[in-house]
Amino acid sequence: MKERIKSWILALLVLSSLVESYYLIYRLPGSDSAVFSENLYVKTDNMGPEEKVENLLFPDKMIIHLGNNKHTLFYPSSTFYNLILNRLKGRSFESFQRRSVQDFDWTKIRSENPGIELSFGSGIPVALLQRVMQLSPDSLFAGESIDRIWIYSAKNDSKAHAVFFSTRGDIVYEAAKADLTVQDVQQHVDFGKSWTPYSTLTGEYYVPESSLSLVASEMPSGLYTVEQMQSSLFFDAGSTRYIREKDGSEIYTDSKRSLQVDQERNWMSYSDPTALPAGESTDAKDVLEAVDFVNQHGGWNGTYRLEAAAESDQDRLVSFQQYYGSYPYGSYPVLDQPQLHYGLIHLQLQQGTVTAYERSLMYSKDDMGSKKIVELSGGDTLRKRLAEVGKSSPIRDLYPVYMPVVKGNKLELIPVWKAVFRDGSSLTLN
Repeated sequence: MKERIKSWILALLVLSSLVESYYLIYRLPGSDSAVFSENLYVKTDNMGPEEKVENLLFPDKMIIHLGNNKHTLFYPSSTFYNLILNRLKGRSFESFQRRSVQDFDWTKIRSENPGIELSFGSGIPVALLQRVMQLSPDSLFAGESIDRIWIYSAKNDSKAHAVFFSTRGDIVYEAAKADLTVQDVQQHVDFGKSWTPYSTLTGEYYVPESSLSLVASEMPSGLYTVEQMQSSLFFDAGSTRYIREKDGSEIYTDSKRSLQVDQERNWMSYSDPTALPAGESTDAKDVLEAVDFVNQHGGWNGTYRLEAAAESDQDRLVSFQQYYGSYPYGSYPVLDQPQLHYGLIHLQLQQGTVTAYERSLMYSKDDMGSKKIVELSGGDTLRKRLAEVGKSSPIRDLYPVYMPVVKGNKLELIPVWKAVFRDGSSLTLN
């Protein structure tokens, strides 16, 4: 009996020794790094959630043409914007015919014909637009980017027209087959009859005839730490070196990648010039890659919209604009300012691989904030102000934005008008 017990004890000791040897050999500090690819980044915890690209693709505004030179505008997250957009997503558009933009009398269509105009700012590649709308493009149309969709009905015409505007400016594509009737268009247009009327002279921008109600907010804010960004962006955050520049900015580098932090503006710039190219790239592929990169390296601290996907030399620049607001008042862009970079995420890609990444380190806690309704001026008061500021350069666009203001550990979002001029400059009107 004693011999059997000794045998069991000896066996347990041998087993314990084997287990301990395993951990000593395979679980030494730093041994984990040897089994991971150098291109595999550590996922950031306790930052923003991931997002699907479909949720980042939506019009910046919806212009409703009522006929008789009457118009109104719906903005994202407002009641009828959501209703109309969801209905249009369920309709199909096929057999696209390429035409010159000069083939249409847009001034007449704008003033006389009931219609819905969807504005997509600087444009969305058709390959991405297919993810939110039921399109059947041919090879020619599939390679385009679209900055506007205009759906309208004409007198004595039994079918609805759906026209997609290329960002090139001189070409449009009309869907010969659109799953919309004249009655459908009129029903959507009728939602705007009781809404704030807008007027326009040239169709470039619209002025409300009365004041607009928006939600102003003041909420606690916080900052993502340098340690969080390091753990997200570097393979081995512990191996990074710290460099302090003369301008006060801080640089963290592992000799391949660099993370520059501007503490005064709470802004970070990441660069990876050694990133291996993924191969052939397109606007759509690069946007998808950019979304995946943000999902893995910081996430989305709020609602964002694809702002731009432009090509510059051999690089592709992709930007996402933050929106703030909610049903039923609508949501609007958060203004990026030189003294306070907030509301934008920038990425630069080469051959399908992210080589640069910029964003604010600041985030807000909207669920803990205070809100109030404020009025933005409209009508003659706004027109007079626009006439004054438009003397030096004609106004190209006008829309509400939120101006962010930091007050201690709080972030205040103040509604203002933003006028954009033809020369590319802009001005906020309080």
